Amino acid sequence: LPASRALFLATLGAARALDLDAAIGNFEPGKEADFMVLDAGASHITARRAASAQSLDELLFALICLGDARSVSATWVGGALSEVLQGHPGSFSWQVTAEATKGTQENIRRLASGELDLALANAAITYFAVRGEGRWEEPQAVQAVMTLAPNVALFLTPESSGIESLADLAGRRVVIGPAGAGFEYFVGPILSAHEVSWDDLSVLHNTQAAAVDMLADGSAAAAFLGGAIPTASITQATSTQDIRFVPFAEHAVQDLVTRYPFFDRVTVPAQTYRGQDEPFFGLNVGSMHLITGAEQDEELIYEITRTLWEVRAEVVERHAAGRAIQPEVVVRDTGVEFHPGAVRYYQEIGIWPSPAQN
Repeated sequence: LPASRALFLATLGAARALDLDAAIGNFEPGKEADFMVLDAGASHITARRAASAQSLDELLFALICLGDARSVSATWVGGALSEVLQGHPGSFSWQVTAEATKGTQENIRRLASGELDLALANAAITYFAVRGEGRWEEPQAVQAVMTLAPNVALFLTPESSGIESLADLAGRRVVIGPAGAGFEYFVGPILSAHEVSWDDLSVLHNTQAAAVDMLADGSAAAAFLGGAIPTASITQATSTQDIRFVPFAEHAVQDLVTRYPFFDRVTVPAQTYRGQDEPFFGLNVGSMHLITGAEQDEELIYEITRTLWEVRAEVVERHAAGRAIQPEVVVRDTGVEFHPGAVRYYQEIGIWPSPAQN
């Protein structure tokens, strides 16, 4: 199968099979697209193979076979919000463009420096960033605009691995996200609450899709996967393998949700995944949220918040994650201070929680 054909089947071909090619599948103007930018020179082996490629098809084949998380130079998501804002310029007549970045940590740094006006981020990483903790050398001046979709994550392992608790992960090869993605900010506390340290594990870094393959071929004993429910990578893993969800200990969950506001209890309903006969009591390990610089103009953020709230149905039309723009979700406290402009709008429409509720 030529590499170009494989790419077609995974994109426009799949969209046509699902009768969705009018909305997704390629880069035609007006279509939705979340995508990654790949760097063929990111590692020595891909750079060497790319240098000898005689065609685009050969280059694509090399990336499919040899590429890993290092090959992803940027991920472009969040287009739905930017499209909706661009279509409703408000009294500021703003011009909105989406930029590709390497994720939450870059987004926070660029917001704090004034290079970006708005960004999506994982709330757990932002929590530590605004406090200057972890790998953040100083507090980052960013604030929340609205809390969005939860990130429900868990440890998966093959039934044959012998792993039945998080303590059993000690000494085993465990895939925990791409290198540099910041997974340590939420996985670290989870392990600590279970009296397991990061150094107890043989940590491997890779994408979620690659992690599923590593579980299948035995190169990893467990993987930490997550996202919205259902999560595509977990669906893939459970569809092709006999998989066990490693349970979180109740005392550890209680400690996490008490100590860190970005953690939240989430139940994965029974039958969400193949072989899951009972509900799984999991964790939201840090919702996606929209953030801005702390010095951003109050009136501007008020108008942006109002616009996204009032036309939230349009966001849903462009991306399912827009369903999270609901009263009980957008104002959820994740430990990151909300921008005054957003607070003022939420107070006006009566959804801002009282001090007692907080």
